[in-house]
Amino acid sequence: MLVEPQIPPNTGTIGRLCVNLEATLHLVKPLGFDIDDKAVSRAGLDYWKDLDLVLWESFDAFLEAHPIDESAHLATTKTDKLYFNATFKKGDFILFGSETKGIREDVLLANKAQCVTIPMGGKGRSLNLGVATGIVTYEALRQNYDGFEKITIVNTLEE
Repeated sequence: MLVEPQIPPNTGTIGRLCVNLEATLHLVKPLGFDIDDKAVSRAGLDYWKDLDLVLWESFDAFLEAHPIDESAHLATTKTDKLYFNATFKKGDFILFGSETKGIREDVLLANKAQCVTIPMGGKGRSLNLGVATGIVTYEALRQNYDGFEKITIVNTLEE
């Protein structure tokens, strides 16, 4: 789930990731772009048409429908709980904030136990949203996706 994403190519890349993982992408408005922006579809390539996409009018609307509980993971740079120590279950939500603001601080403070971060060296503030989403989402996949290896067999090199 992306809360108020700002950069179209990031959202397109994450949409492509979701299609390949058979995951639903939830986008929370306001978006920093038009969903039909060419930069979104360019980054998502021909995958965008296959994306299971859910649009929310606001973060509060999402939170009303899906209150933060143990099935939610809030990705942030403002915690020391490492993503690979979290337990992900099928059906969990992984929330990422906008590229410029992250997830609202009041939500993070009220849900500290659900916050996760990606370890980084001391020279950078954060990772690109598309990169961060891929890292955490593939950890959730590693923990839960039975049969995923069968999907990739089609692309295996043969001698």
